[in-house]
Amino acid sequence: MILVTGATGFLGAELAKELILRGNTIRCTKRASSTIPEILIPYPGKIEWVEADLMDAFALEAALEDVTQVYNCAAWVSLKAADKEPMIRTNVTGTGYLVDLCTERGIRMVHTSSVAAVGEAKPGELITENHHLDPTLEEDGYAISKLESEMEVWRGIAEGLDAVIVNPTIIIGPSAGIEGSGQIFETVRKGLKFYTRGTIGFVDVQDVAKCMIALMESDITAERYIINGENRPYQQIFTEIANCLGVPAPATLAKPWMMELAWRGAAFWGRLTRQAPAIDKTSARAASVTREFDNSKIKKAIGFEFKPVSETVKEVCEVLTK
Repeated sequence: MILVTGATGFLGAELAKELILRGNTIRCTKRASSTIPEILIPYPGKIEWVEADLMDAFALEAALEDVTQVYNCAAWVSLKAADKEPMIRTNVTGTGYLVDLCTERGIRMVHTSSVAAVGEAKPGELITENHHLDPTLEEDGYAISKLESEMEVWRGIAEGLDAVIVNPTIIIGPSAGIEGSGQIFETVRKGLKFYTRGTIGFVDVQDVAKCMIALMESDITAERYIINGENRPYQQIFTEIANCLGVPAPATLAKPWMMELAWRGAAFWGRLTRQAPAIDKTSARAASVTREFDNSKIKKAIGFEFKPVSETVKEVCEVLTK
């Protein structure tokens, strides 16, 4: 049996669908309050849904009955400052529980991390799997939680766990809707006026799922892989999305000091409204930074060729304009 944790999320749902389309019957975890994603509704006979939170070791133990492979896609993502410490604790502790159970039972795992947990390269160099985040210099709670969750997996590997770690860049795809990375498209559609000088990696959600399955089915173990389709300047991707949606492209450069004002204003407004800020300090500063990722390791390992980001952009725009 194959178990997918976090199957109600964007990546987890796409991964579950890909597994089903390959002829598998799978088990997926969900919280009691979660709803089944639209893309998985057509496959009720192919999915055994179980209620299991990563922080509930007993529920996890039951979910792992007769399981031989685990795809761990579950994680708490939040920009709220108040959520930082509980998010780190939840993501790390939950991963630790799962790692311990998989180690005890000889279950193979593919763990989903993020490039947020990968360090920086020297100017002009590509970021590779050999770069590591320095937690003493990091303020982003999500990045810290993903790094420390990876450390739990590496601890498990040292104790005999058969596992591989993937670090996707920004995952995009039609099923995201207007949440997560879908907010980028929705923001441009509503009329984004500013762009920044930064660069970041983007990857199609189906490509991430396919890479994870290929790694699971390989004999590779104790490795981490950056999963990245293409590196794109923010201005370029925003302009492409705008052209695709038939709206004006952002034309004004937002300089770093402007982004500094933006996150401070958003934080103040968030405190007044008791809502998550539209932009936080980490994302505001990252928007002006060039981070380019090397995908040669995963391409060589499984012979994979990534889907052009422009094709995914068109698919997302088609869904948004319907």
